[in-house]
Amino acid sequence: MDTGVIIAIVIAALIVIALLVLLSRRGRERRNEARRGEAREIRREAEVGGAQADRARAEADERAARARREEAAAREQAARARDLQEEAGERHAEADRLDPDVDGDEAAQRRDQEHDPGGITSHGRET
Repeated sequence: MDTGVIIAIVIAALIVIALLVLLSRRGRERRNEARRGEAREIRREAEVGGAQADRARAEADERAARARREEAAAREQAARARDLQEEAGERHAEADRLDPDVDGDEAAQRRDQEHDPGGITSHGRET
């Protein structure tokens, strides 16, 4: 074989190898770019999901705070009702003590029966 043919074959082989390396790099770069795009999409979805989770947590916290406020208001109202009931009972007792026509023991017993309605309390226990 002639030296010129051998040199041409070697040059052609080097060109083919260079083309294969170039095409391999381009293919790898395309795959990497596709993966980057997929990763960006996943990050965006994760960001949206995180924002939704934050909003859901905020709504739950708000509901819990509202429930605590309502419970506190209910306890205050119940305490006021007990105070008013007690005050009304004391006024009845005072009226019964002043009224000469009322037997004190009977009046006290009647008031006790009126103020013990029985049934189930707000805590689910029977009285």
